[in-house]
Amino acid sequence: MERDLVHPEAKQVEARAVEWVDSFGLYPDAVERAWGLATHSADFTCRIIPEGKVEALLLFAEWNYWANAVDDWQDSGSEEVGTGAVVEHGVRLLRTIENPGASLLPDGPMTRALVDLVSRTHAMLSPFELRRFTEGTRDWLLGAAWRAARAEEGAMPGLNDFAALGPLANGTRFSLTWSDVAREDRLPAEVLYSPALTALTDAAGFIVSADNDLFSYDKDDHLEPPEVNLVNVLAHREGCSPAEAVPLAVALRDRVMVLFTTLRARLADGADPRLRRHLAALGHYVAGCVAWQGRAPRYATPRNRYGLPSAEARLAVRYADVPSVPDREAPDLPALASWWQWVGD
Repeated sequence: MERDLVHPEAKQVEARAVEWVDSFGLYPDAVERAWGLATHSADFTCRIIPEGKVEALLLFAEWNYWANAVDDWQDSGSEEVGTGAVVEHGVRLLRTIENPGASLLPDGPMTRALVDLVSRTHAMLSPFELRRFTEGTRDWLLGAAWRAARAEEGAMPGLNDFAALGPLANGTRFSLTWSDVAREDRLPAEVLYSPALTALTDAAGFIVSADNDLFSYDKDDHLEPPEVNLVNVLAHREGCSPAEAVPLAVALRDRVMVLFTTLRARLADGADPRLRRHLAALGHYVAGCVAWQGRAPRYATPRNRYGLPSAEARLAVRYADVPSVPDREAPDLPALASWWQWVGD
């Protein structure tokens, strides 16, 4: 997997996406705008999809700026953002994607921007692609609601529950749909939803979710009760500090990464060109997320520590040629262990 691939039209995509954001007044003031742009949503888009149609990337980048604004609202810790509010907004958002004329959300910049996104998405995607995108959005919103519910209860979930449900909030299929759309690759449903490729996709989602929990930890470490993320779940399980739980999180992430690379290589053996491109795209998704998060001021200068993001801030990312643990066998977690059946001997 290449570490520093980025779409050659990334600057164009970013400029046009920011112009779109400003045209809808997505952020109420200059400070909120600075933090919204600090997500580097266009950079995320162009790193996980380093090739493909510019118009598809642009629409996906705009979705990401919008979705990150929703994510920040969900993670704000405000008393008004409880589980009920997250679920209420989520179900209305989903039905708006499926039925744009339903008029389910209150008027305002966010809703007007959403209506524009949904209209253009319906025009660009095939019915099958639109269904995939909607399913990916449902994953994101269900995962966010589940995390919100656990935080509201003040009950840190068990590791197996978190491994199965926590990564949903990452919206892996939300993103991967656009990767195929941009490349104009359309895998048959029986291939795309085959058990082995489903396992590989879920493994990619777990890795990216684990990486995000590590990169974003400082951004949310002021919340009370604590943020429901992999580090805090492991700290609670092991009775240790979050700092002591970080190596455990990396070890579990690396174990799944070994499974991912092994299974991806097995599926690529004898695959047709379309499937090979899809498998490569999964690698871009994993590697691109790491490269993006290391460069995004959202994580390098978190809002709970800085008044404004620093455009030049970076997080040091150390790459290794071998995993942090030698284990290649399935972990003792039913939510993850089933993926190993597709690797073979």
